[in-house]
Amino acid sequence: MDNSHILVLGSGSVGKRHLKNFYDLGCSVSAMDSQKCRLSEAEEIVPLQNQYISLNEALNCKDTIHGVVVCSPPSYHVAQTKAMLKKNIPVLLEKPVSPDQRSCAELCDLQSSTQVPLLLGYTFRWWPPIQRVKAILEDETLGRIYSVQMIMSAHLADWHPWERYQDFFMSQINLGGGALLDESHFLDLAIWFFGMPQEVTAQIDRLSSLEINSDDNVDMNLNYTDKKKVMIHLDLYGRPHEKCITFTGEKGALKWSVDPNQVKLYLTEDGKWQIEEFTCERNDMFLEEAKDFLQMLSGVKNNWCTIQDGLNVLKVIEAARVSHAEKKTIEVIYE
Repeated sequence: MDNSHILVLGSGSVGKRHLKNFYDLGCSVSAMDSQKCRLSEAEEIVPLQNQYISLNEALNCKDTIHGVVVCSPPSYHVAQTKAMLKKNIPVLLEKPVSPDQRSCAELCDLQSSTQVPLLLGYTFRWWPPIQRVKAILEDETLGRIYSVQMIMSAHLADWHPWERYQDFFMSQINLGGGALLDESHFLDLAIWFFGMPQEVTAQIDRLSSLEINSDDNVDMNLNYTDKKKVMIHLDLYGRPHEKCITFTGEKGALKWSVDPNQVKLYLTEDGKWQIEEFTCERNDMFLEEAKDFLQMLSGVKNNWCTIQDGLNVLKVIEAARVSHAEKKTIEVIYE
């Protein structure tokens, strides 16, 4: 059990999840949200040590805060995280780091200069099936990888059925919503698996009848120096929901899916699929992430998912935006 005091900024669905996880791990927890109703909802889930309706109020509290979880809308991430780093308070930052590369780079520089621990929440890195996929790729079981197809498709109205999707930050581009930013998990995984791409071609649209002003459809091709192709589709209108990745290599194929929760490996020499079933639940990756953050608070270094990883994702996102605007393939700028 842990006796750390964790402050969670933002008490939406993910904020409530973090509050419960840290409380279950033995921490005392406090919450900040400008909407008092959300604080009341959080209090019904776990006992809160303190409740705050503003960042200033939280920063001026007399209680010691050992760590902060930033899970407010993305447009608030950088300012809130900067405030914590300047107070020497370690941060678990939800993805994406920010809506734009410039502000993310500023935060990256600040974290580098302060050396205050920061863990970034691209949670699929903590998901056992994805870890299994990475191990297979690192073992070069498939030989050279020729192409990868990634699909993340989920109707926005189904995400939070207890509230109007029009009020959800995902609907609002000014808050950092949209498929490109919020579903950037797969961009992170592509970089985690293969490193940074050389080129990006992308189309970013609003195709559906959803009442939103953010993008709801992204189709992107990542080109690598070894000629590998990674094709990514993200949308906010798909039913049934689908999250899956298919790898095609010189020695066979590899498939991962959420439903069914499994990893399938096909080796040409065997001529059959090997299926590995998983029983993990979605919250498991958040829980493992929380455990890693608590270890960081005790002085254990952790480079599992860093602010630099978040900056790399935003470099690809920026290249995708330019590609869409100029209708051409864009080289990814590393500096």
